Amino acid sequence: MLVRPELTALRGNGNAQRHLPDRMGKAVERWRSGASGRTAHQELTKLHNGADLGDLPYLSALFEPGDFATRFSADLIGPLLVELARDPLAQSPLRHSTDSVLTTLTILQRDTTALTLLAIDGAGLDRRPHPHSVCFNPCETWEHVLAGTAQVDRVRVAARLSDRAELVRESCWVAPGALAHRIGSHEAQIYLRVPATHVLIKLQRDSGDCATACEYALKDGALLQQAAARSSDSQHELAASLLARMGRRDAAPLLAAMVEEHASPAMRWQVLRECLALDTAEGFAALCRVAGRADDPLRIPAEALRAQLVATYPQLSEIEPCRA
Repeated sequence: MLVRPELTALRGNGNAQRHLPDRMGKAVERWRSGASGRTAHQELTKLHNGADLGDLPYLSALFEPGDFATRFSADLIGPLLVELARDPLAQSPLRHSTDSVLTTLTILQRDTTALTLLAIDGAGLDRRPHPHSVCFNPCETWEHVLAGTAQVDRVRVAARLSDRAELVRESCWVAPGALAHRIGSHEAQIYLRVPATHVLIKLQRDSGDCATACEYALKDGALLQQAAARSSDSQHELAASLLARMGRRDAAPLLAAMVEEHASPAMRWQVLRECLALDTAEGFAALCRVAGRADDPLRIPAEALRAQLVATYPQLSEIEPCRA
């Protein structure tokens, strides 16, 4: 078994292990407390709260022609690289992940709004199978290529039906300095080829419209699957399913209230189904309230389900919201 000298040294020096993250953490804190980090964080918060990027001069400069994005990234990454050269086993306190293709470093994040650095390894991308589908997520994305070229497919939804979409594809090469802005609900980008390493800075925020993420087949546009775009929606669905499987009828009023929240229609519909299974009267009352709201995106399916249930079980028509 080969044990690197660096690991051997750490095994024999407990203090070194404990203090290894300190310098990396201090380097990040110095950047965050400086003018660049403070301004970027303040503007990211405003962007998350709904501000237009054009009204945020510091962040918008990252996605304009010029070398500002490169200098911004170097101000943060440079000191971290110095510490890594000194201690190769040190860990960055910034959230990061890597696999055979993509390495991501989160510079700043506020809930579902994040500023990240990404590096795509071309050799790893070549080993992956050619993509057969494309996913559209309800988010807004800005990108600025810092280094390396890449061949990409830009895919746009021209028309959308219940079970498929008409997709328009355009292949092109992107190079350092390339800028991009996408509305993820109907625009996506697929990486086809990267000759070496492709590095970019990306800013992304949730669209806030509670839409679902949809995956379509590139060949014919068939809808392959759809899911809640927010992790919180998936968590609520799982919690509702667990409560129903446990037979927790005392939770039915809570589920009924969740059905009427401003959230993903898919999540609300799943919670409604669980509420009906858990407590028929509570769930049916919530169903009637949804069916009675003209501006609710679930009104039509709720009306259809209410009619079907009443036809099968006429006694449900005696529940108060249904009579109203």
